[in-house]
Amino acid sequence: MQNFVQSFYTWYRQTLRHTKYRWLIIGGTLLYLLSPIDISPDFIPVIGWIDDGILATLLVTEVSSLVMEELKRRGIGRTPSEVARVTDADAEVVDVPVN
Repeated sequence: MQNFVQSFYTWYRQTLRHTKYRWLIIGGTLLYLLSPIDISPDFIPVIGWIDDGILATLLVTEVSSLVMEELKRRGIGRTPSEVARVTDADAEVVDVPVN
């Protein structure tokens, strides 16, 4: 069972990170969460909500991770010390002639 859960998580994460299938996975997950047809029916208290909770948590975790990676790549969301370190390291020295 542990191997099945780990392999599903790995497949879900890799497929969500693939740009070609990203929206298909997000849409399919949302459809599954809204659909009354589940692996464990929602009318059964607690047990019926477990699969939805796990899948919703997985979706939110992976999408927020993708958003944070994109923001860091663009330079948004860095602390001032990180920005200063990057600009100092990447700064070019320009000699300006004095008249």
